[in-house]
Amino acid sequence: MTPASARVGPVPYDQAPWRAVTALAWRQVRRGALVVTALTAAMSATAVAAHRSAVQNLEDASALEALAGNPAIRTLFGEPVSLDDPGGFAVWRTGTALAVVLSVWGLLAATRIIRGEEDAGRWDVLLAGRVPVTTVVARHVTVLVAVQVLAGAAAFAGLAAMGAAAAGAAVHGAGLALCGIFFTAVGALTAQVFATRSAATGAAVAAFGASMLAKMVADGLPALGWLHWLSPFGLTALSRPYGGASLWPLLLLAAAGLAVAVTAAAASGRRDIRGGYLSPPSGRAPRLRLLGSVQAFAVRRTLRPLAAWSAGIGAYYLLIGVLTLSMTAFLTDNPRFAELAAQAGFAGLGTVHGYTATLFALLAVPAGAFAAVRLAALAADEADRRLTLLFAQPVTRTRVLVAETAAVCGGLVVLVTVAGLATWVGTEAVGADLGLLAALRGAWNVLPIALLCLGAGALALGWAPRAVAFIGSLPAAGGFLLKVIADSAGLPAWVALLSPFAHLAAVPDAPAHGQASLLMTAGAVLAATAGLVGYRLRDLHL
Repeated sequence: MTPASARVGPVPYDQAPWRAVTALAWRQVRRGALVVTALTAAMSATAVAAHRSAVQNLEDASALEALAGNPAIRTLFGEPVSLDDPGGFAVWRTGTALAVVLSVWGLLAATRIIRGEEDAGRWDVLLAGRVPVTTVVARHVTVLVAVQVLAGAAAFAGLAAMGAAAAGAAVHGAGLALCGIFFTAVGALTAQVFATRSAATGAAVAAFGASMLAKMVADGLPALGWLHWLSPFGLTALSRPYGGASLWPLLLLAAAGLAVAVTAAAASGRRDIRGGYLSPPSGRAPRLRLLGSVQAFAVRRTLRPLAAWSAGIGAYYLLIGVLTLSMTAFLTDNPRFAELAAQAGFAGLGTVHGYTATLFALLAVPAGAFAAVRLAALAADEADRRLTLLFAQPVTRTRVLVAETAAVCGGLVVLVTVAGLATWVGTEAVGADLGLLAALRGAWNVLPIALLCLGAGALALGWAPRAVAFIGSLPAAGGFLLKVIADSAGLPAWVALLSPFAHLAAVPDAPAHGQASLLMTAGAVLAATAGLVGYRLRDLHL
């Protein structure tokens, strides 16, 4: 009797590679794809709901538009268009933030699953068969593009479901998707140019930073508005979904994204496997610094990413400091505008200390993400078996995790200190009244939330090592989103209290909440301890 498996005909050769490689790519990004899609829909819907409380009448709408016309606000949040319309308000308040989220996720996912998988040797068997590397790269890019389209559709659904005009929502969703697709393609291209994942990611992030800077300069300085055409974020803004929508910028962005994606796929077939067009020199002298102990090696692993994160965060908070007087002077002269800004979610912006306190609170999100990403790197090294020989030595897992956690903790202190110093330098440059100690206290105030992320990441490393980045980011990113949704949607007060941000004082405008900070730090220590127990009990490479 013929077995059932033998009676079923094989999948045709022309379909089998497509299905297998596509399924592989989707499996590698599905969790992140679902998170960014849900986040896009939730933030879009919440912003429309917030419009009802921020704009009560035509006078309030005009006042809010005048507030948003201030150069400082334009630089930070983008050019305001049709703030009297719920959709226009939602696009202004969340459009740039969502474009950043989708772009960063896209470029990081592209370098991780294209260059990272190949660099780790997990594509060796796959590429030894009859599936060419061009096909594999193209399928992975296709899946990532599909995720961006899904996120754009989620933004459309979130806006339309809350009553925003469907036509504008469609243009906005398309702009978000195309911005994400462009940087996904950039990540795929740098994965072909550079032979290591870190170099590919660094180049893609540099392109992202330059594009974001061009958009911010164009928003803040009308004389340099032409820079919008040189930035994917600027092209998305030029589409003006609720201000006489224009499709030409989106068509240009689509053409640019398609060109970069096609170039990436074509370039993959013209290089060696595990190689790139730019490879590091092979004759370099050995670098033996900080290799004498586990603790020193943990510091060495942290230094380079810490420098990159510090440069980005420092540049942003330097800009915050420079814009301080422009922002506070405008609101001091127009108290009604300060009231409307508070209703729109930007409370306390009328004074130097209140303005910096509000923006220092946001520092907890990138600081927490840094902690989560560093512990996720440790989990990735373990999964890639880079730690196998280390653990074969008389080195305990406790020692490795404690050393790594201590190095990341030190990195967090450096990161927030850089933000405080950069803010102080910016305020000093424009003559704003913010002392050095006040700036540092405001930056250090977010450390308990960042430590919560570090503790959550250690907990995940011990019990759910495949979800370290996601779980580690929850206290900061998830807590911030929860508070925004609770405040905007009028949810019960206890819902907002679940967020760590609800217990964060507005330092330096107010004294720190010592008890709350102590409790959050204690929670971080407990979570890290539980993670250490799990890390010691579980098998390696899980």
